[in-house]
Amino acid sequence: MKTTRMLGVVGLMFLCIGAALSQAKIGWVNSQAIMDRLPEAQDAQHQIDNIVAQWQSELAKMQNEWQKKYEEYDKKKLILTDQLRAQSEKELQDMDKKIADYRTKKFGQSGELFTKQNELMKPLQNKIFKVIQDIAKEDGYDYVFDKSGDILLLYTNDKYDLTSKVFERIQTFQNK
Repeated sequence: MKTTRMLGVVGLMFLCIGAALSQAKIGWVNSQAIMDRLPEAQDAQHQIDNIVAQWQSELAKMQNEWQKKYEEYDKKKLILTDQLRAQSEKELQDMDKKIADYRTKKFGQSGELFTKQNELMKPLQNKIFKVIQDIAKEDGYDYVFDKSGDILLLYTNDKYDLTSKVFERIQTFQNK
């Protein structure tokens, strides 16, 4: 019963949205296809790829050193004193932490890769976004979506903005 009601509500919602948008002019772009064709974007991506290759090479070197050190430890651990075994294990842990820190510093959520991508790609993305807005306004589009990757709304006509109306209604309900 609840499922039927939920489906009914969702269906009604889509009908209302469809009716509201029937008068709206909607367009879409594939921003990734645009970026793939722009020489500046290709140059920026090439720079990023080179930097990533250097970092990955350094990371691989660190991991190989750790692996060699571990293999040496593993061969000798039975003949090492407790103190030497503990010291070797501490060195391996320190190396492991250094590798993890390096990976986070370079490739983490707010790492150098993220910063470099922002630095090189953001101006190009802003340029594309500005052109999309200009075209949308010139040609009378109400909504423009980006179909590359996740659906992203790039432009909306302000006449469809309900933010202030919703806020006012919420305040009205709170004052009652």
